[in-house]
Amino acid sequence: MAPHVLPHTLVGEGSHHVLAVHGWFADRSAYAAILPDLDLETFRYAFVDLRGYGESLNTGGSFTTREGAADVLAVADHLGWERFSLVGHSMGGSVVQRVVAAAPERVRRLVGVSPVPASGLPMPPEQWELFAEAADRPENRRVILDLTTGGNRPSAWLDRMVQQSVGRSDAKAFRAWLDSWAGEDFHEDVMGSPVPALAVVGALDPALGAALTRETWMRWYARAELAEIGGAGHYAMDETPLELVRTVEDFLRADGAEAGAGAE
Repeated sequence: MAPHVLPHTLVGEGSHHVLAVHGWFADRSAYAAILPDLDLETFRYAFVDLRGYGESLNTGGSFTTREGAADVLAVADHLGWERFSLVGHSMGGSVVQRVVAAAPERVRRLVGVSPVPASGLPMPPEQWELFAEAADRPENRRVILDLTTGGNRPSAWLDRMVQQSVGRSDAKAFRAWLDSWAGEDFHEDVMGSPVPALAVVGALDPALGAALTRETWMRWYARAELAEIGGAGHYAMDETPLELVRTVEDFLRADGAEAGAGAE
């Protein structure tokens, strides 16, 4: 299927362009909590809806990270962005790594927020069942949310996140995406990439935390960095929005500082 220009929201007027991709549980509204505090003079952000989510709820496809990367590049082409940085949360972290694999010369900087490794995420049978049945069982989504945020978030927050997830994702697409982000291994396609790559993880995330990131992301990217946010689990955008904005934007700004130093 041909690449699709994904629905997107543009914010900011800066010269540093950033494409942001959501995770498995949410559409582009996953980033809503950080929008008021972004540096809109330095950056221009495009927040996209992957196929099967949000305004792309009824858009068909194969629902793979490879297809998602092609769609993200189609958005960049549509906007006339030859070079850009990337931010991806969880499953979106896998998608943006696919973009690096497909078009490394176009990527200024890469940020994964609790990113799924490019090797996928193998699970034991009982965990796989929990995730696979989450497409049709909202209670499974709630369990996953609770587990991945340390088991100490308010019940009302868990309920709200589940409601948003169910309402903004197509169940069949949701299930299909799982096979791709969890089951596909493309880490050799990014091995040794010189693109500056920051992984931001939450200390309360039991799966996609610092330990796994050191064994994967930090070994694969030649200019890898790791930042751990102490009060966050898997959803730093909601749990620690100000810390996330500062961490991500400080890293993205370093691109300009390096360019300036190189010009001297």
